[in-house]
Amino acid sequence: MNIEIEFKDIKKIYGEKVVMEHFSLQVRKGEFVTIIGSSGCGKTTALKMVNGLIRPDAGDILIHGENIRDKDQTRLRRGIGYAIQGSVLFPHMTVEQNISYVPSLLNGRDRARTKAAVSKWMKIVGLDEELKERYPAELSGGQQQRVGIARALAASPEILLMDEPFGAVDEITRGQLQEELLRIYRETGITVLFVTHDIGEALKLGTKVLVLDQGEIQQYAPPAELLSRPATPFVEQLVERERRTCHLPEERLGDCEFSGAAGR
Repeated sequence: MNIEIEFKDIKKIYGEKVVMEHFSLQVRKGEFVTIIGSSGCGKTTALKMVNGLIRPDAGDILIHGENIRDKDQTRLRRGIGYAIQGSVLFPHMTVEQNISYVPSLLNGRDRARTKAAVSKWMKIVGLDEELKERYPAELSGGQQQRVGIARALAASPEILLMDEPFGAVDEITRGQLQEELLRIYRETGITVLFVTHDIGEALKLGTKVLVLDQGEIQQYAPPAELLSRPATPFVEQLVERERRTCHLPEERLGDCEFSGAAGR
């Protein structure tokens, strides 16, 4: 197996609260892993450990088999895309300046290369070139989120971390952004870790879904397997409504012959 990200026996404590303990997980290259679970279950903690924003109290995190503790943390973060809710753009910078921020650090004086990267990713995420000189306050919520995604991808990272990125936009825009993200994922083959509180979104986007509760893995499986064979009562309750409606893209649905109470 080509393992891109590995959590090895992770423990994390906040104050006196143990958020996760003996947490181990492998993410294969090119997977789109959606992460969902109860509030405070460790979703965002796990995500931020990948780029070193949060450090475990015990255990190791490996990327391409290398321990991130041994890496320069600034270089590590520049090589991993990161998008969060509301996009958190630099308000004093234009769209072009926001997207080019990391590429300009990596490309140095090669401004042509940076400009080409900006144009490429604006096109990919569905932003008109005429928006380059606008500031975040002049954009709609959906446009801001697209800029945030373009900025996260502009350095062509192999890993993209997303923390409830579509939570602050309306339902129609959210659906459009989900489709754009799936298209980008298919075109680039990037490895994605995507935190969400919406089970429907998790099932729609993920090639695998990681279900957490109180820092423990309840199930880590493709969407169709969660729907048809939930591993625990927690997962059963989480997917019950979605399983009844079975709203999944056809290629993800698999054999939708359900077992358990909700499937009868």
